[in-house]
Amino acid sequence: MEGILVSLYVFVLAIFVGFELITKVPPLLHTPLMSGSNAISGITIVGALISAGAGHSQLAKILGLLAVITATINVVGGYMVTDSMLGMFKKDKQQKKN
Repeated sequence: MEGILVSLYVFVLAIFVGFELITKVPPLLHTPLMSGSNAISGITIVGALISAGAGHSQLAKILGLLAVITATINVVGGYMVTDSMLGMFKKDKQQKKN
């Protein structure tokens, strides 16, 4: 029971700290910050693969598969947003040269 309370405490504290940090970021930087963090969160795919491959029960396999799918969508989306932002800067440089 104590482990659940500690985990819940850490979770609530992480929500509070995350909210405070994000509200301090200027709106202009939200997209680069989120795209970078989504791309970096590729480590969650490793954890999802470990969870899916552990083979403890059928429910664990299904939840692991859902975690792999969700983490993959998150990482691919982060790379797509980052690529789109970098593409916007490349177009500006090409137009200035002409």
